[in-house]
Amino acid sequence: MSLTAYTGAAIFDGTTRHHAHALLIEGAQVQGVIPEHDLPAHAEIQHLNGGVICPGFVDLQVNGGGGVMFNDAQTVATLRKMRDAHASLGTTAFLPTLITDTPQATEAAIEAVETAIKAGLDGILGLHLEGPHLSLARKGAHDPALIRPMEDADLATLLQAAKRLPLLKVTLAPESVTAAQITALTGAGVLVSLGHSDADFETCAKAATAGAHCVTHLFNAMSQLGSRAPGLVGAALTLDSLSAGVIADGIHVHPQSLRAAFAAKTAQTGALFLVSDAMAVAGTQLAGFTLNARQINRRDGRLTLADGTLAGADLDLPTALRNLVNWGITSEDQALKMVTAIPATLAGQAPVYGRLTAGSRADFLYFPDLLNGAPAIWRGGKPVAINPS
Repeated sequence: MSLTAYTGAAIFDGTTRHHAHALLIEGAQVQGVIPEHDLPAHAEIQHLNGGVICPGFVDLQVNGGGGVMFNDAQTVATLRKMRDAHASLGTTAFLPTLITDTPQATEAAIEAVETAIKAGLDGILGLHLEGPHLSLARKGAHDPALIRPMEDADLATLLQAAKRLPLLKVTLAPESVTAAQITALTGAGVLVSLGHSDADFETCAKAATAGAHCVTHLFNAMSQLGSRAPGLVGAALTLDSLSAGVIADGIHVHPQSLRAAFAAKTAQTGALFLVSDAMAVAGTQLAGFTLNARQINRRDGRLTLADGTLAGADLDLPTALRNLVNWGITSEDQALKMVTAIPATLAGQAPVYGRLTAGSRADFLYFPDLLNGAPAIWRGGKPVAINPS
């Protein structure tokens, strides 16, 4: 197996940017990032003309892509199509997300992800169940007929799924579950995320104490920050233990609200990270699609139900990263962390994903210009086609 050295570009390893260094790849694995003057004599050199190499992006909220939704068909074929569509956009590891659905669809999703991972379908980190244990008052595009409190049978299904999958993320509203249920989930290794919730600050704080460590699409579909009622937004911004995903498309959240969130979380253990919240249209030119038999329309960068309710995002992670930098909210390197090391670490998948260190998977991107143009993409050490048909 040959050793390849990628030189001539800056290398961001997930936390640090290196200059005059080389990325060493052997097969599907990273061998290290070393000074260019220390290159092994037998390495095959691939010289790049400036730009930056970084880990493949990690997305913890992907509902669909390549023309399909996971809610439409919980199958390995659906997962493969989603994976390939997002890999062509720069996301090489992701959590397929099932939006609120029936118990039967939930079980089918668990089965499909388990089967795909056992079959070696790389890039699938586990499963994200967004619902059904949410708040009707903050349902967003979720089907209200399927939203319900968590019952003992639901908890048993989730605990069993946690044993079957390498990672299970569950978005729930703290008012629709008990603190004991959250503790049981986190004790089993589930990443509990608070979202689609109308709960007050105190209820959210109790959920965090019980073990919740994440907040789903900060600012959207949740109780807002007020002068006397901080809500879930206030909990996300002030509780050190909570990390939060953000949709940086300029539609779901105003850039100045994101600026305030960054200022609040900078010195905390919990961190902000980027998610696409991508739907079926990702990687396609489709004008719309259906979700639970309801039409979702795509127009001017928005995905909406007939009544105008936002239904996921028409976004990819490279665009979200560029938005943060172009809006002057954060640096290139901090934005890169938000699509690599931060989500991978939160998901318990670092350093295999989201890093370029010895032993990491050889999933990496090369941007000749980080703020302009599509990247070249490698997954498992092999080039990925851009926008496959």
